[in-house]
Amino acid sequence: MEASVDLLALLFLVSLVAGFVDSITGGGGLISLPVLMMAGLSPAQALGTNKLQGMFGKLSSVRYFWQHNMLDLFAMKWLILVSFFGAMLGAVVILRVDSQFLEHFMPWCIGALVLYLVFSPRIGDIDRRQRITLGLFTVVVVSTLAFYDGFFGPASGSFFAIVFVALLGYNLTKATAQTKVLLLVANVASLGVFISGGSVMWKIGLCMAIGQWIGAHYGSAMVFDKGSKIIKPMLVSVCTLVICKMLWFGHA
Repeated sequence: MEASVDLLALLFLVSLVAGFVDSITGGGGLISLPVLMMAGLSPAQALGTNKLQGMFGKLSSVRYFWQHNMLDLFAMKWLILVSFFGAMLGAVVILRVDSQFLEHFMPWCIGALVLYLVFSPRIGDIDRRQRITLGLFTVVVVSTLAFYDGFFGPASGSFFAIVFVALLGYNLTKATAQTKVLLLVANVASLGVFISGGSVMWKIGLCMAIGQWIGAHYGSAMVFDKGSKIIKPMLVSVCTLVICKMLWFGHA
């Protein structure tokens, strides 16, 4: 399809907002993906193009956290490796099977996440007790969530942030920073699969990538400055919207 200047301007603004929201809590795809489909892209093209533009937002976030000494990429090497291959496998599977069954299951998982956020007084800016080993976390949790991100995706950033808090005892700011690294790697892996399948609209994706980069930069700055004061309320809000969206379309 040929994108008009007006459409590209609209998609740029959408990606700006999506990048800002996604850098704080995840869930930016809930904003950009429906708009891409309303713009006339097929489901496969919308997913692939969304992966392209979303990658730049995550790259912007990682760059910001790296510049502020919040990341140790060498210490994350095994998490990064597992995230890459998990997401690649998920993307390969989604191109071959129907993911509709997950739409009925995921609202309940996300609802449990919201309850944890609301009623857990321990989530904040201070590291807490680690509950499982990093090795077990990497093999079981990261591989599962990376596969989910490549396969389906909604609220994967929120899931990643919460498991870092709940299982490794990280504070929310640290958890958010590490989440962006793993999501960036997962995004690159799944994007490669969509490119190989010819499901990326490059002109639209690159235009939106600019908005994602700008929005993610300012969202990451807010995370750095405000910590859990901004992350926790937005996590609850985004996850609640995910549930409503899934339930609405599930009964439509």
